[in-house]
Amino acid sequence: MPLYIGVMSGTSLDGLDIALIEQGTAINLIATLYIPMPDTLRTELLSLCASGPDEIARSAIAQQQWVTLAAQGIRTLLEQHDFKPQDIRAIGSHGQTIRHEPARGFTVQIGNPALLTEMTGITVVSDFRSRDVAAGGQGAPLVPAFHEALFGEHTGNRAVLNIGGFSNLSLIETNKPVAGFDCGPGNVLLDAWIHLQRGEHFDRDGQWAASGKVQPRLLNTLLSDPFFLTKGPKSTGREVFNLAWLQGHLARLPVFEPQDVQATLLELTALTIVESLQSAQPTTQTLLICGGGAHNKTLMDRLTALLPSTHVSSTATYGVDPDWVEAMAFAWLAHCCLEGIAANRPSVTGASGLRVLGAIYPA
Repeated sequence: MPLYIGVMSGTSLDGLDIALIEQGTAINLIATLYIPMPDTLRTELLSLCASGPDEIARSAIAQQQWVTLAAQGIRTLLEQHDFKPQDIRAIGSHGQTIRHEPARGFTVQIGNPALLTEMTGITVVSDFRSRDVAAGGQGAPLVPAFHEALFGEHTGNRAVLNIGGFSNLSLIETNKPVAGFDCGPGNVLLDAWIHLQRGEHFDRDGQWAASGKVQPRLLNTLLSDPFFLTKGPKSTGREVFNLAWLQGHLARLPVFEPQDVQATLLELTALTIVESLQSAQPTTQTLLICGGGAHNKTLMDRLTALLPSTHVSSTATYGVDPDWVEAMAFAWLAHCCLEGIAANRPSVTGASGLRVLGAIYPA
């Protein structure tokens, strides 16, 4: 059975997830490796999400550093599990998104796939989003087709929720094309606020949010953003939801305790997920959660409370570790590209048709 490696670096910028899968009649996770993002690289990648001085040269240097990190991780993973580069058919590399503006006709992921091929000796497939955007789509989310392949044979109406920097839903119903869209912020505002206030990269288990009280006036103000009033296909990113966006709203309101802001941001994430799910698929029986948000106990508890008629659990319930679903997805997307299999879903992205996604850099 062919082996593929997926490399995922998400909007949370916490690190690189590397997953090795075996692709046959089933998708089997063979090995994984996580590499924390160095603080200097994380800071630079975050700064590249907005316009700045000399950004073309800076992005070129940053992606060289990102590729070096990814290549080191891939070599380590292969050595740990006694594989050689020639054993791997391809690497599916998402790269790092620094701009995502499909309304303006573009999405940008940096990751220098040519350099990654040179440094690993393995064929690399990358740039998965551009073809869908060229076909009039959002270019995101791309994981619903993979979620359907992984969880589609189970009975009943299911939804798969990925909570990374942003949250996105995949809606799976028997005899219907998979649907999906971005719901809004996942961890991005929670991470930004706790980093500003306490110097921490994330709110472990949602403990700080749990210590605060939801402020209805702030919550209603945040919920008034036009993004939440639209229906899918839709996607979003740091161009819309960021620390400046939050601070702009806070500046027009009374001063709140920092932990109350965190509690309100968690409620924003939970409510926008639940409202999106209930609007698009009100008969959801099972909600499977993956991504870093699956470890936020306060958020998981809140989603469970808001969805009393739905069984809420992590994807681990179905035998798939929630930390590795997205990296597995990009390994699978590499497989689809090499096999000429369309991997976008117009019902998700709004593209004008099915497209084979990815650009191939042969070893």
